Amino acid sequence: MPRSDTAFLFDLDGTLIDSVYQHVLAWKEALDREGVDISVWRIHRKIGMSGGLFADILLRETDLEITAERLERLRQWHAEVFKQLHAQGSVRPLPGARELLAWLTERDIPWAIATSGRMETAAPNIEALGVDPSKVPVVTRDQVRHAKPDPDLFLAAAARLGVDIHQSLVIGDSVWDMLAAQRARALGVGVLCGGYGQAELQQSGAFRVYDDPADLLRHIDEVAARD
Repeated sequence: MPRSDTAFLFDLDGTLIDSVYQHVLAWKEALDREGVDISVWRIHRKIGMSGGLFADILLRETDLEITAERLERLRQWHAEVFKQLHAQGSVRPLPGARELLAWLTERDIPWAIATSGRMETAAPNIEALGVDPSKVPVVTRDQVRHAKPDPDLFLAAAARLGVDIHQSLVIGDSVWDMLAAQRARALGVGVLCGGYGQAELQQSGAFRVYDDPADLLRHIDEVAARD
């Protein structure tokens, strides 16, 4: 049995993997192909939601007709471009990500990954982290009814671990992670490596904010239960 009452539930993109801006570029390419003119900064502000909700909101902002076919086309194009960027070697684990996960594993502190991405885009990132989904719970958008800012992903991750969500920490880089943590009644811990500012994360519910996984590991005693 784990020696800690605290479980860590990690977002993936922008939290453990340096991939936020590649996702932005992939969505920009997909939207351009669809003839949708949206500024890059507007795309970045929505990263962290589920792809479907993300595209739905962006299309609504442009007053374009939202159809299931258009949303599916955008999702497929985004996945295609993201895979191309990943293959170029530009998507890598963030500093300290592997070390943080190893530290938790060595101390029998339970942890899981919960991402708004579907498995088709999450799989290469999970592999880059050296995570074995047969040993560590990995919850993707494919497995839940609603993605962030709804709490379903983190609730499912806690259930897979067999832990109380109220004793869990949600680690994420976006306001959508922190809002989902609040709705799940978990504590939110923010990281700045996805591009959101400290004030934004704190206003969305983060009780601690760190630069990246390496910084969180350096200050782990502030959030992890000790023996």
